Amino acid sequence: MTIRAGVRTPLPVSTLTAALAAALTAAGAPQPASIGLVLSDDRELRSLNRTHMGEPGPTDVLSFPLLPAEAFPPHDGRARAAVEAAPSAADIPAPAAFVPPGRRLYLGDIVVSVERATAQALEGRGGHSGDTRWSAADELRLLAIHGVLHVCGWDHVEPAEEAAMRDLERRLLG
Repeated sequence: MTIRAGVRTPLPVSTLTAALAAALTAAGAPQPASIGLVLSDDRELRSLNRTHMGEPGPTDVLSFPLLPAEAFPPHDGRARAAVEAAPSAADIPAPAAFVPPGRRLYLGDIVVSVERATAQALEGRGGHSGDTRWSAADELRLLAIHGVLHVCGWDHVEPAEEAAMRDLERRLLG
């Protein structure tokens, strides 16, 4: 985990680490695996959003997966077309086979704007529906979980995918 200079997290690192681990397990990530989390601010997310998504302005979380969605077990949070086109599990090489002994498979990175998370929470624009007023700590935990699920091939473009992803996020939030 990287916390950029000047960024203050409203949540203990141990709590965020536990949330990431639970999300990786729930998403069916290969074991052992690791993921990067960068806690940043709106300035960095604005730049990343423009560069990688072609969108102006800051966003709350961006995910940068290193494996295709098909490398993870099938789930309801993946587009039906991707599920139907995906090779069977027997056709996908075990990711751990490409990792040297004693090392972890690196799945990708998540970058969260703690500044945006805090503002969304305090302004009542947080949560799954964008209309929840709760603590900045809860919003940060949700965004970290959301980012992990994206790295693990989950999406929310189609209504069924979104419902499945939101359901898993709610369960992980407890």
